[in-house]
Order: sequence, then C-alpha cells, then structure tokens
Amino acid sequence: MTAPSLITFAPDQAGEAVFDHPAEARRVSGNPQRVTRSFYTDALGEFDCGEWTCEPGAWRIAFGAHRQEYFSVIEGRIRISDLDGNVSEFGPGDACVIPAGFEGVFEVVEPVRKHFVMFERKTQS
Repeated sequence: MTAPSLITFAPDQAGEAVFDHPAEARRVSGNPQRVTRSFYTDALGEFDCGEWTCEPGAWRIAFGAHRQEYFSVIEGRIRISDLDGNVSEFGPGDACVIPAGFEGVFEVVEPVRKHFVMFERKTQS
C-alpha cells in the first residue's frame, strides 16, 4: 500500500475567486464584499483551506455543531464578539480557532486578508 503524497500549492495557485456578501438577515453594518480562494478541498468536502479577503462591515455568525475554523490574519484587522459580549481583536500575525457551536458577531474593522482552514463533518460516526 502506498502512503498518500503531500499536497503542495503556492498561494498564486489558489482556485477561482468566489465573491459574496453576508446574507441580509445577518448583516449588522455595511454590506462588505468577501472573496474566497480555496487552496485545497478534500474529496468529501469536509476540509477546505485557502485565502479570504473582506471589506469593512459586520455580520452575525453561527457555526453548526460540526463546523469549526482556524484562521491566521495576514493583513488588516477583525473583531469577533460572542453572545456574552466578550470581544477579541486580531491583526497581522494573530490566529484563532472559531469552535463548533460558536455564535456572535464577526466584524472587519480594516480590510482583511487571512488564511483559513475550515472543517465541517458531513457524516456522523
């Protein structure tokens, strides 16, 4: 049996850009354009990583019980508030995990660019 090979890529080899905006029902301020470029998505569609950019604005987020994200800010500044009012800010070099079940507000304070790793279990074991 042959072991799987490493999956390598360069940021300039990212997939096609996907443009969107937060859903109107979730918007808190602004209507920022978001751009996602995937570097890699696994065959099950559970694991995705890439680069994400966004204009200033804020919207409510609600992660499902099987969805979580790791990100690292490359440039810009974001602020994340939970439902209890706890606030965390992230700038260049900062990283965070948004855990499964998290709810709150995601705010882009300054235009941001970040690398992300998203994992969402599609099947229950």
